[in-house]
Amino acid sequence: MPIVVRGSEIECIEIEKGVTTQSLLSPKNTGSDHVLLNLIEFTKGSIYKLSLDEGSFGWLQILDGSGVLTNYEVELEPHGVTYMPVGYEGEFRAVEDCTRLLVAIVPNARRFDSQINNTPSILQTTDWSNEPVLKSEHDERTRIYMATRTLTGTEAYRGEMIRYPEGTEAPEHHHEGAEHFQYVLKGSGTALLAGAPCDLSAGDVLYNFDKESHSFYNNGSEEFIFVEFFVPGSCKTVWAPGANVCAWLPTNVDIMGRPPSRDIAYHVHGEDKGI
Repeated sequence: MPIVVRGSEIECIEIEKGVTTQSLLSPKNTGSDHVLLNLIEFTKGSIYKLSLDEGSFGWLQILDGSGVLTNYEVELEPHGVTYMPVGYEGEFRAVEDCTRLLVAIVPNARRFDSQINNTPSILQTTDWSNEPVLKSEHDERTRIYMATRTLTGTEAYRGEMIRYPEGTEAPEHHHEGAEHFQYVLKGSGTALLAGAPCDLSAGDVLYNFDKESHSFYNNGSEEFIFVEFFVPGSCKTVWAPGANVCAWLPTNVDIMGRPPSRDIAYHVHGEDKGI
C-alpha cells in the first residue's frame, strides 16, 4: 500500500556542524531500495560530503538557497536538477543560510538501465525553468519534465514537476513497471489512493508501489505543486475505466514566459518515449 511521509514529523539529525538531515525514503519505511531520499539543510558555508557506491547514481534538487559542488562550475539553485554519475564523490558547500537540498540515490542502478556503462560520467544540471511548459488537454494543470533519458542520459529514473491550480484534478490511474514518489513543494492537495482521500501539504512525500491506483485534486485556494520521480523511468500508465486520458499540449513557452530550450509535441502521459 502507498507510504505517506509527513516531513514535519521526521527527525532532523545533525551530521556535521551546520548540516542536518532527514531520511524521507529508505528501506526502513518503504521496504524498497528503488530510491533513497534525504532532505539536507545547511547554514552558510557548511559542507556535506556526497559519496555514491559503485553502481549507484542519483540527483540533487535545491529547494531553497544555493550551493556549489567540488570542481563544478554550475552553481546549484532552485531552478535546476543535477544528475550525479555512477560512483560520484564530491562535496556540496552551501552559499546561503537555510539552504535545503533534496538528495536522491538509486542503488544498484544497473537493474533499471542495462546501458549504465554508457551513461554520462560527469555532473550535469538541467535548468527546468527553461524546459517547455505543457498544459493538460482537459484543465489548467501544467507539467515540466525535469529528468528524462534525453536530459540525463539514463532510463533509470524520470522526473517531472506538476502544478495543480485551484479546482483542478487528475484522472485515476496506475503505473506498471515502476515505483514512484511525489514530494510536495508548495500548497496542499488531496491524493485519492484506491479511492481513499489523503491530504498532502508542502514537505510531505507520497510513495506509490507498482500498480497502485491514485489520483490528485486541489480544492484549496493555493496552487498545489509537486515533483514526481519514477524508478525506473520507463513504465506503462493504465487509466481507470471511463477516465479522461491525461494528454499534454505544448504552450511554446517556459515557466518564465520565454522561448523554451526545446520543443515537446502533444502526447499522452505514459507514451512519452524520446522526451
